[in-house]
Amino acid sequence: MAVADESGPRTAIQTLVDYCAARELISEEDRIWAYNTVLDCAGAKSPAPEETWALGKAKAPAGFDLETALLTIGGAAVETGAEEDTASGRDRIAMRVMGALMPKPSEVAARFRAAIAAGEPRRATDEFYAMCCDAGYVRRAAIARNVKWTTPTTWGNLEITINLSKPEKDPREIAAAGSAKSDAKKYPACQLCIENEGYPGRGVAAFGGAHPARQNLRIIPIELAGERWGLQYSPYAYFNEHCIVMNAHHRPMHIDRNALEHLLDFVDLLPHYFIGSNADLPIVGGSILSHDRYQGGDHVFPMMRAESDQAFSMLRYPNVRGEVLRWPLSVLRLRSGDRGEILNACVHVIDTWRCWSDESVGVRASEADGTPHNTVTPVVRRTNSGDYEAYLTLRCNVTSEQNPLGDFHPHAQWHHIKRENIGLIEAMGPAVLPARLVRELEAVKDHLLAGDLTGLDTDELTASHAEWARQIAASHPEIDTLSADEIIREGVGLVFGHVLEDAGVFKWDEMGRAAQRRFIEAL
Repeated sequence: MAVADESGPRTAIQTLVDYCAARELISEEDRIWAYNTVLDCAGAKSPAPEETWALGKAKAPAGFDLETALLTIGGAAVETGAEEDTASGRDRIAMRVMGALMPKPSEVAARFRAAIAAGEPRRATDEFYAMCCDAGYVRRAAIARNVKWTTPTTWGNLEITINLSKPEKDPREIAAAGSAKSDAKKYPACQLCIENEGYPGRGVAAFGGAHPARQNLRIIPIELAGERWGLQYSPYAYFNEHCIVMNAHHRPMHIDRNALEHLLDFVDLLPHYFIGSNADLPIVGGSILSHDRYQGGDHVFPMMRAESDQAFSMLRYPNVRGEVLRWPLSVLRLRSGDRGEILNACVHVIDTWRCWSDESVGVRASEADGTPHNTVTPVVRRTNSGDYEAYLTLRCNVTSEQNPLGDFHPHAQWHHIKRENIGLIEAMGPAVLPARLVRELEAVKDHLLAGDLTGLDTDELTASHAEWARQIAASHPEIDTLSADEIIREGVGLVFGHVLEDAGVFKWDEMGRAAQRRFIEAL
């Protein structure tokens, strides 16, 4: 079956092929093959390329928009019946096309290893990251749609992001999900498994349910503590060069000596990156606890800029310098040039914390049946001087009648802005807030500018924000169209600061400081 309107797909394919040649995803000699490969991906036999293009040389297209070109090709694929007429169907075509027009995994890995062997780890990641962006795996256009700002607080400048990059579900896919068949032997087991590399994806009605296409995913095999792991970049990055490091086996997350060895091995391999892990318990951990993985990248977080509130040392680890950070969560920073000693010191802190109870501040190590409550969110990086620096955020997932979602979790009064778990990234200072806030905050602004404070309660977009919005109005009677956005954003940032305070186990009051000192003395 041919495509009805041939001019659009022809131009889109030609410019896409030239773009790939310019970005060295394919070579100049691959252009005709690449054109026909894209046709095949779209289930089409025509149109033919323009003769002048076919016989000419690749020219980097000016103002080329990868997303638009792939949407055009995806539309052609829907016309031919090669894919379903849904957002994810078009995305599967886009990923199929880009997976075909880029180097194979073995070629990517060989180039990465060559840079490492030459003693150039930054070149290794620069080249790998650029390729992942150029191939559309890292969704630069989607990430650019996120709403971002910083808010000054008593804890420093917090980074706020309203996440618009992940696409909303197509209503047709939601309807199809209701009739989807489940599969106990789902493949891949989750979206973090290394078996995702090259996977074609499937729709919500398919056996096993929806799974994104990953033909343009490339994973670098690396070894950490003698085990096989995979390095890839996050498609919807929350910070610069946001990478994910996944274990080759689909196994649960765990924080222990072995995990710390993985983190230290990683920063030895890529000393310009930090790496960290979500906690390994519900409520205080990440959204997926079933697959052992870490997150890293090239970014300095607000937590890393926090001042030291108290220095301490541990008798058994004289070469390790300890600090309590002035940060809303309870964070210990350890520094040392001795890898073995900082490893042992980190393990000592973690083991001590797992058994630590202090009812004066609501910390309980475990239940009578042994169910654990305490763990840590660890982060490791190398300093410019070459020292190892470990950040250990103390976490406790106890719940109560007053706080059924967690005593050290965002409390109910802040749920209108942030309800989800405070994981690795947010514990360090960047907020990742839900897309619903764009419409809701705009509606809040409209009510404030109109002086309609009573209408906040009856408007479904603003009802959850009503009390908070009235507080903003009271503290900013001068609010007008020029200042409204800034004032509301400042209010959101301050709420996030309170959210982080809720997650801290040792509060910044007299009782909390005393409890913090007791724990430090126990080390």
